Formats: sequence, structure tokens, C-alpha cells
Amino acid sequence: MRSHLLNGLTAEHYRRSVTEGVERVAARLATTDRPFTGVTAAALAPRVDAVDLDRPLGDTAAALDELEDVYLRDAVYFHHPRYLAHLNCPVVIPAVLGEAVLCAVNSSLDTWDQSAGGTLIERRLVEWTARRIGLGPAADGVFTSGGTQSNLQALLLAREEAKTGDLARLRILVSEAGHFSVRKSAKLLGLGPDSVVSVPVDHERRMRTAALARELERCARDGLVPMAVVATAGTTDFGSIDPLPEIAGLCDRYGVWLHVDAAYGCGLLVSPTRRALLDGIERADSVTVDYHKSFFQPVSCSAVLVRDAATLRHATYHADYLNPRRMVEERIPNQVDKSLQTTRRFDALKLWLTLRTMGADGIGQLFDEVCGLAREAWRMLAADPRFEVVVAPALSTLVFRHVPAAATDPVETDRANLHARKALFASGDAVVAGTTVGGRHYLKFTLLNPETTPDDIAAVLDLIAGHAEQYLGASLDRAC
Repeated sequence: MRSHLLNGLTAEHYRRSVTEGVERVAARLATTDRPFTGVTAAALAPRVDAVDLDRPLGDTAAALDELEDVYLRDAVYFHHPRYLAHLNCPVVIPAVLGEAVLCAVNSSLDTWDQSAGGTLIERRLVEWTARRIGLGPAADGVFTSGGTQSNLQALLLAREEAKTGDLARLRILVSEAGHFSVRKSAKLLGLGPDSVVSVPVDHERRMRTAALARELERCARDGLVPMAVVATAGTTDFGSIDPLPEIAGLCDRYGVWLHVDAAYGCGLLVSPTRRALLDGIERADSVTVDYHKSFFQPVSCSAVLVRDAATLRHATYHADYLNPRRMVEERIPNQVDKSLQTTRRFDALKLWLTLRTMGADGIGQLFDEVCGLAREAWRMLAADPRFEVVVAPALSTLVFRHVPAAATDPVETDRANLHARKALFASGDAVVAGTTVGGRHYLKFTLLNPETTPDDIAAVLDLIAGHAEQYLGASLDRAC
């Protein structure tokens, strides 16, 4: 079995195996004509369950044949232009190359003696991102597994900086369109069910600053401690960007930690034309960025940045076997001193190779393209009597739904839209997401593929309308 260990003696075996795997995936990418096959869990599960994991195939080619049957054939392919559902982006080739390198070398980014240059590359990218944000010379940060972990760590720092032992008095203020991970983080941090205060949004789904001011005043009046305001730069459903300068001003006035969740909107940091949409983010105390959303990186690739590096001490623990205190005095750079994780992948390498190959402007141009496409799709929806669209896009998401030509029960309209989404997914012709607005069921386009065209959008809208109208027609027949 030692022949399968990657080392100097097995380098040729490694080369052949990886090449064969890459060729399989490349062939699949080249021949995929729809984003999904429509396979159901009931149909696929027996194939997976039939695999006897205690009886190895003993051959890479045979394992890849099997993988084709249980995974590759029926995977959901984000690179297809009619995958329009969630915040999953097609990935750029330099980042995929980085993934291959980091997996093979397998550096762990917790300590210097496990990563060496990897530590310095990650630190350089943190500094680069902090400079793009404008956080100032004392800024720092660390790569994470994703936006949920980044938000959790930021709120941990905010809780500790609030300097109160009475957790019941702590409050986190976030817009009603903010990410669910804020509530999850509050629970993990030992805060009560009332700790997260939902702030109303305006018609563009942006936090109402007047409402935020009232909540901050109420906290002061009631003896509560607002430990953080979470502003969102790119909400999951609407891509809306909260009014960052005004929110920062209120946080300054009340002495509250400002966290900006820019997991989605961080692509604006490299946009040649839309960077101004993030004005005010430079006043944040902490920022979440997900490069695996709008920098076209493979999952996972994310980071949390802070204005004051000293606040990262709240995540620092010293273990004699790993990062004893003497290493700080010896100025040995250990990233575990800043991280909630211990063992951690060298995800920064993907972004490094992308920047060194494409440049920041190259990434930004791709993100600009999908934002421009969303504007064009919004105009199409607004002009199409078969649909209603909720709000013009700030980034690249659109929330809309099919509306019947004849008046019908709102519940039936909800069911028609839900049916259309399910039928579309089952067909495999396209994949769209769903959400609720005002208790009603809506559909959602998340446009992150520069290869998607207006013709693709038009074709998917026709498919949605067809499925919805078919459902309503069948419903009418049943009623008769």
C-alpha cells in the first residue's frame, strides 16, 4: 500500500493518476450540455449505498469509473451558463491550479514550521485585502473556511471588546435581510435568544439608518450593551448594500463595533467601475470577505479582516507542543495565534496564483460583467408582463416571480412558482433558487457566470413561465 503514498518514489504514479483524473473532469466539462441531470436522491442513493467501502477496487481507473457513476455524471455544474441559483461561482483556472498544488504539498497554515512560505503568502494577501478595504496600517486578519466562520470570529472579537461579563445585556443589531449566520453565531457565543435585534429595511432591502438609530437609543435607555452592528455589503437574496457611511457614523457616536459582512460584495474591492458602492467599509472594525463567491475561487477561500490587529488576541491560545509563548518573543509568525481553527488548508495559494496570473483588474472585470448582466436581466423582467421583480439589483441577484395573466388565489401563485422551480430542477435544463418575500414564494437568479448571456436568461424565463402556466392549467382542470 506504500505505493499510494505521495513521495519522491511515487511521483510518476502521482502524475499519471492526477492526469487521468483531470482528463475525466475536462471531458465532462467539455460535454456537459445542462447544469444538472435531474437525478433524484431516491434514484442516486442506491448507487452510492451499493458501494462496498471495505472492498477497494485497487485501481485508479476503476475508481474513477465508479466515481463517474456515483458523482461526476450527476453533479451540479456551476460552470454551466444556466446555473443561476446560489452564490456558487465558476472558478478560474489559476485557482484550480493552486488547489492542485496545495493539496499535494498539504501545508498546514497553523504554524511556521508546518508552512513557511505559505504563512508569508497568506499574511501578504491579508495585508493586500486590508489595504483594498482601507482599514489602515494596524490592520490584520486570517483566512477562514467561509463567511459563517468569519462572521463568528468577528462577533467573538466584538463580544470580548464589549468588556462586560453580563452576556444577557449584549445585543447585536443587523438588518432583517442580513445573513442567518449572525443568529447562529450569537447562539454559539452564549448569547440569549433576544440578543440579535432585527433592524427594518427600506424598499431596496437596505438597513434603515433611522431605525438603527432608534434601536441604539433604546439600548442606551434600557441599559443594554450593543456589542456590534452588522452591516451587509451584498445580502444573500437581494445583493443589497447597507448605507455604510451612515451606519459607521452611528457606530462612532455610540461607540459600537462595526462589522461589515461583505462575503458577497467583496468583489467590488477589485471592480474597475463599481468600487464606490463600498464607500464607508474602510470605517469598519471587522470585515468578512468570501473570495469563493465573487473572486471566482474554489471553495473554500475566505477571510476575516480587522482594523486593529490587537483584537485578534481574543482568539489566541498557546499550546506548548504547537505555539508556546516564547515564539511570540522570538517573532516566529504562527497564524494559529489569530485563528479559530488549528489545522488549516493553504487556501490563500489559490488567490495568490490568480492575482499573479490574471491581476486584480482581471477578477474585477469578471465581477463587473455579471453585475452588468443582472441589470440587463432586470430590464427584461421589468418589461415582461409574465413576471414581477422585487427590486433593481445592486450586485448580481434578482428576486422575481411568475404572475398569472388572470387573477388567481395568491396561494396558487405561490404553488405555481414553487412548482416551476422544482420542475426546472427536475428537468436539469436550468437551476434557479427560491426565497420568500412578505410570506410569498419568489424565485431568484444569482448571476455569477460571465458566460451567461441575455439569451440564456430569456430562455430560462420562458421555461419558468411554461412550467408555471402548465401547473395553473392543471390546477384549473382539477377545480372543474
